[in-house]
Amino acid sequence: MRRTTYRRPFAAALLVASVLAPMTATPAAAVHAPGGHTAALGPAGADRYGEDDCPRHGLGPELTARLDKAIEDVRQEANIPGVVVGLWMPGKGNYVRATGVANTATREPMAVDSYIRIGSETKTFTVTALLELVDDHRIGLDDPISDYIRGVPNGRHITLRQLAEMRSGLFPYTSDADFEHDLLSNPQRSFTPRELLAYGYRHPNTFAPGAEFQYSNTNLILLGLVIEKVSGHKIADFLDKRVFRPAHLRHTLFPKGNEFPEPHPQGYTDQTLNGGIANATDWNPSWGWTAGAMSSNLHDLRRWAKVVATGTLLSPETQAQRLKTLPTGFPGTSYGLGIFNASGWIGHNGSLPGYETVTVYLPSKKATLVVMLNTDASHDGQEPSTLLARAITEIVTPNNVYAGNINPN
Repeated sequence: MRRTTYRRPFAAALLVASVLAPMTATPAAAVHAPGGHTAALGPAGADRYGEDDCPRHGLGPELTARLDKAIEDVRQEANIPGVVVGLWMPGKGNYVRATGVANTATREPMAVDSYIRIGSETKTFTVTALLELVDDHRIGLDDPISDYIRGVPNGRHITLRQLAEMRSGLFPYTSDADFEHDLLSNPQRSFTPRELLAYGYRHPNTFAPGAEFQYSNTNLILLGLVIEKVSGHKIADFLDKRVFRPAHLRHTLFPKGNEFPEPHPQGYTDQTLNGGIANATDWNPSWGWTAGAMSSNLHDLRRWAKVVATGTLLSPETQAQRLKTLPTGFPGTSYGLGIFNASGWIGHNGSLPGYETVTVYLPSKKATLVVMLNTDASHDGQEPSTLLARAITEIVTPNNVYAGNINPN
């Protein structure tokens, strides 16, 4: 597959029935493009599960208008059907917008309370769970993967740390031609973790452990298996108990199949066997498992961005290990344990057929940015979420412009 299906990183055991509370609305400038819709919701209201540290007002008419125009310009140029953007900047204000359409056939407007498939942002949850086991003294980051999982090529010399920081040298299963064909021929198919690993194990390791950076979903599938083996729980149950509930994430799901909470937009992809655009809304994300099968919404992603960057669920020592980032070879971006640092923004992005997200936190400004969109079709070789995040940060944090992509595929 030309970009590998779970490409580009920067690509609950039970479905919670509650939905996101309505967000407080204030007047703001809105851009209306032909055939598109813009919903302006101003400050987005206070956090229902904690004190809101942002002023209850927008960013001002001039800055708001600039953001409206920049987002709409990118949406039109990159042919993005719908976008949701949330920006929270303590001391300055908030910006929450939904623009474009959730369904290209019905022209239903995109909505800020939409659920979204978050792709590789799942990695931040998986690695958080792993690091909680480190804090529990049940595993060590420098343990070899062979201590937990048999059959890993060169597993005696690959550590859990190297898996989490994308330096294992294990071949990414999503780059296997048979995997690509099997998935796109039957996108409703359910894959098991062992089946996914088998695609990668067909290929020799690409380098010695620790020698280089290579983004590989194989790493995160293995870490998911480690979590299940050590904890004695299914990954969905462990995440629900140790991550979702303590972080007060009531709208985040690790699915068993292709379940997708409502409301959600239709998702459009060009990752197809014939290269045409397809509706991927009901595709089964099991092929991403602990590397990227999850879904969430704006409310929870806002909370999660700060939890990940500040280490709320971890000891200070373990969080410090997580934040030690190493060069990726991509300008402006380094990678730690399941997170990246993109010009100061800490977090991750996600991409899988039909959807893309960016969820990042800027510690120097205590700012949070969440971008959600219902396509992963690239534009001039760039993923659309990167184009949007870059355009937004060029305006609001010109000294910290989001770099983004760390995967050349």
